[in-house]
Amino acid sequence: MIIDFHTHTFPDAIAEKTLAYLAEKGNITPFCEATMSSLIENMKQSGVDYSVVLPIATLPKQERTINRVSSEMNGKDHIFFAGAIHPDCEDVEGTLDYIKSIGLFGIKFHPDYQGVHFDDPRYVRIMREAAKRGLYIITHSGYDVAFRDHVHCTPDMILNVLKELKGLIDGKLILAHLGGYDFPDEVLEKLIGLPVYMDTAAVLRLYPEKCKEIILRHGVDNILFASDSPWFSQSDYIECIKSFELGQEAEEKIFHLNAEKILNIGLS
Repeated sequence: MIIDFHTHTFPDAIAEKTLAYLAEKGNITPFCEATMSSLIENMKQSGVDYSVVLPIATLPKQERTINRVSSEMNGKDHIFFAGAIHPDCEDVEGTLDYIKSIGLFGIKFHPDYQGVHFDDPRYVRIMREAAKRGLYIITHSGYDVAFRDHVHCTPDMILNVLKELKGLIDGKLILAHLGGYDFPDEVLEKLIGLPVYMDTAAVLRLYPEKCKEIILRHGVDNILFASDSPWFSQSDYIECIKSFELGQEAEEKIFHLNAEKILNIGLS
């Protein structure tokens, strides 16, 4: 069983144009198309059983539509969705109540594309309310290739949030990119052992030995397999994890058991 906990898709009508824009902005070549059908095909080819799509609201007005469409597609074709919320949301409590009511497991932040530092009071308020509702919080962490001149989520900002919320989001926060894209040394110094999950999206080929060290020191109970499709290959990232030779029990936790707990599903 393999669950890819970090993927992205866009509606067919805008997928090609959106992916081209993001690729140019970040000077990165995507592995595949960013449509739902492309993701499903790649899952079949790579042996991924389930994927989690993480939508991002770049404007407050997008939230309702993104969440409604996500709820309609959630669980179909072996794909689950997180909810979307913007830091300038006009009705935080109502939006989170809606996300909870339609069966989405959590919310996704992207501080770079939403233009807000991770420890901004607006995010902190949303996280406090999300935790009250049992929702998970997933955030991009570290550099984003399209915003190299300014980092909106550093390990220090993560520490600030954990201190501010004083245990309220323990076990509910998921840090993409193993705690910080292109921040492996700071992650090892500051975040190892804290009550957070980390996913493996986008970084496994960037510094593989550091990734293995983060995984082992943070603990396999707190690691989620993720590729960041369409930017990276699901099959290649599966091979990356296997190349670490962590053992069958550790691989099962990383590939699906930890994700099943978060999604509150029994698949294995």
